Amino acid sequence: MKAFFGLMVSIGLLALLGTGFEINRPVEDISFQKNKKPNIVIIIADQWNAQSVGYAGNADVKTPNLDKLAARSVIFKNAVSVMPVCSPARASLLTGQYPLTHGVFYNDRPLRNKALTMAEIYKEAGYATGFIGKWHVNGQQNFEKQFSARNRPVPKDRRQGFDYWKAREVTHDYNNSFYFDENDVRHDWSGYDVFPQTDSAISFIDKNKAKPFLLVLAWGPPHDPYATAPEEYRKLYQPEKLTLRPNIPDSLKAKARKDLAGYYAHCTALDKSVGDLLTALKKAGVEENTILIFTSDHGDMLYSQGKMRKQKPWDESLLVPLIVHYPAGLGVKKRELTLPFSNIDILPTLLGLNDLKIPAAIEGTNYAAILSGKDQPTGEEAALIQLPVPFHENNFLNGGKEYRAIRTKQYTYVRDLNGPWLLYDNVKDPYQLTNRIGTSEYAAVQAKLEKVLVTKLAEAKDQFLTADTYMSHWKYKYDGKDSLRLH
Repeated sequence: MKAFFGLMVSIGLLALLGTGFEINRPVEDISFQKNKKPNIVIIIADQWNAQSVGYAGNADVKTPNLDKLAARSVIFKNAVSVMPVCSPARASLLTGQYPLTHGVFYNDRPLRNKALTMAEIYKEAGYATGFIGKWHVNGQQNFEKQFSARNRPVPKDRRQGFDYWKAREVTHDYNNSFYFDENDVRHDWSGYDVFPQTDSAISFIDKNKAKPFLLVLAWGPPHDPYATAPEEYRKLYQPEKLTLRPNIPDSLKAKARKDLAGYYAHCTALDKSVGDLLTALKKAGVEENTILIFTSDHGDMLYSQGKMRKQKPWDESLLVPLIVHYPAGLGVKKRELTLPFSNIDILPTLLGLNDLKIPAAIEGTNYAAILSGKDQPTGEEAALIQLPVPFHENNFLNGGKEYRAIRTKQYTYVRDLNGPWLLYDNVKDPYQLTNRIGTSEYAAVQAKLEKVLVTKLAEAKDQFLTADTYMSHWKYKYDGKDSLRLH
């Protein structure tokens, strides 16, 4: 199947969309060619929510490099995680598919080799491919101990098309971190791992700047533990001076301020690395012809709604930052888009910007024409969110439950197996303080959103069944007490 789609990609390769202008470009820079395929750099952080960046209006967090980048890029105000938890979101980014299609709807389950992935498509199109950092889509098999795959090498045939390789399945010990190279040899990252990982990314760019490349740089922070950023960044934040969201209960505000200070310290450290990478792209002479994407796999509740971390259907968990920077194809004027953009839409949109044929296996939407300004959003776009199985810290015993949701530019509508659960008007109620389910004022809105959800479920071939049904179908075993329900 992969060979077939690779052939189709090669056949479908067309001329590059937009050639851009040569601005202040040294005459001796021979790495830039007028019609060269655009490079692609994807920076993906872990658990960075949409509101924790300066350009989104947050006056507390210090993200000067991202703010400068956003001022010259397309930014999405409603970028959505298709399933707001690590492995499913990452597998969806790589495949452009829903979690119930590729099968990674539960953390630490392996993405199957038959999946057609981003790196395989671009490799067939002549790109050098590289992956650095957190992988998290090659989990343990059913017969193995829970989390047993997290500290061992990812075999070559499980790297989904990436050749340059400095990765580890999972770690959250950012100051004592190691990785495996292409030959499965273990190496240590020196110090706070984000910094040497970014240095490796810069090295990859320098070595491949004369030919098109795809690079994914996957950082572990700002995922908890929150208090482990370098001291110089932790010193920047005093908990008592931080502004909290009004949907955080009074009883949790002290904890929220403490954790938020550490979370922001991680964000600022990562922002420093964004600046380093941008400088390297400019120095290499490839910034103009590089599609740079900055995003995250999912957000973090950080005590909003009295909740922690992810898998939740509220915006703090669902929404992520998303910047698309591509001077040659999109210019350098800031543009804000409010349409809901899922991480399953990233791959088809990249292929659209590349003028590469989009394989039929991809379920996301190609929004390249909207990014370029050729088309305008209809205002009716909706992103589907799936949570087929609640697990680990969000398991049934902790109140987790199966749900499906849609996010439009204005509304969030959520159903669980018992029926309609949540409805928020995010324009009038940005902190989602009032659930409108069953109210007469929003009866027509609820009916319309229900129809949209039914349509999206049909498109995704999602029957919205019980967690046990999906676990049985995919022959997965629950970890620990995840399968126990409260009755």
